[in-house]
Order: sequence, then C-alpha cells, then structure tokens
Amino acid sequence: MLGIVAAAMLAVFVPSHAATPLPDPKIDASLATAKDTQTAVFAGGCFWGVEAVFEHVKGVTQVVSGYAGGSANTAKYDEVSSGSTGHAESVRISYDPSRISYGQLLKVFFSVAHDPTELNRQGPDTGTQYRSAVFFANGEQKRVAEAYIAQLQAARVLPRPIVTQVTPLKAFYEAEAYHQDYLVRHPTQPYIVINDLPKIADLQRQFPALYVGK
Repeated sequence: MLGIVAAAMLAVFVPSHAATPLPDPKIDASLATAKDTQTAVFAGGCFWGVEAVFEHVKGVTQVVSGYAGGSANTAKYDEVSSGSTGHAESVRISYDPSRISYGQLLKVFFSVAHDPTELNRQGPDTGTQYRSAVFFANGEQKRVAEAYIAQLQAARVLPRPIVTQVTPLKAFYEAEAYHQDYLVRHPTQPYIVINDLPKIADLQRQFPALYVGK
C-alpha cells in the first residue's frame, strides 16, 4: 500500500481467478435458528479492499481491519509493513449466523475478496504481511475452511494451486483508526479505484443475493 500512485500505475487487480463462479461449500456450518453474532478472521492482501468487500455482504454487521499472526508489541502498521513481524493484514468480520454461514463467507473470500493462488502478495503489494490466510477460532471453522480448500483444489476451478494458510487465531489486533473504512473515506484514490472498487463490482455481479448496497 506504500507509494499508492506508483503502485496503481504498476499493477491492476485483475480477479482472473473469479472468472468462473466457485461452487458452494459441500461442508458448511448450518444456519443458526436465532440471531447471534460470530466472527471470522481472514487475511487476503491489503485490508482496505477485503474490509470493503465484506461491508457489502448480507448478514455482516461489522468489519474491522487489523493484524493477526504476530505479537501485540509489533501490531503497528509501520512494523507490520516490514514483513518481519509474522503479522498479516487481516479483517475481523462480525456476522449473524442465522443470515449467512461461515462457508458462504469463505466463498466470497476466495471468489472476489482476493486471489488465493498468489503467494505472499496481492496485486501490487508483496511480502508475507499480504499473505492469504484463514485464522480459525474453533474446530468447526477449521473443518469448513480445510474442506472447502480441498474441494476447490479437487475441482480445479482455479488456474493455480491455492496457497491459503489455515492457522489458529491467537489474537486479532485492530489497526490504526485511519485504516478503518478506508475505501469509504477515500473512494477516488488511485489505489482504491484500480485495486479495490473492482472487487465490490465483482461481488455485486457474482453474488446479487448477498450484495448489500451502502
């Protein structure tokens, strides 16, 4: 995300992996019978775009940008940007499991929020802090995530192997205030226009029943 204009000139986010709609997860958590709040933590490159995508998903009540994978004392943007902290730029998604399942969130994540076949990068951003990861909070999330990745790999619906890590969530640290709702506050910034707004357009095109306008 550093050197935003330069990055925008160097690379354009082209979600080629999302050209063919992905299948629904064969193994998924059942929809809850009553309204509740659960959380999911995903990492898929720059958190600005991933956050913005999930803010438009039905059943999602809050999305927070932050860091996961490292320690509390290095959960700061300047340090995470070095790529040496173990952190990945991540989002914490609060959702109502009576309206959307964990597996459907994964489908959005793998379809339009990022490219799960890029290793330690997304578009113009490179480094382990931009890796693809699912940070699971419990055994059910682990089971659903691993099963869906195996399903997608077996179906060969993506042009390259999935490199997404499935790893336990030890802690999530909220990012600095200026990173929250970044796309909403900077919709005309070149990086956002080139790399992130197309993701929201893809969400609306591929998931009209899940898309929620703002």
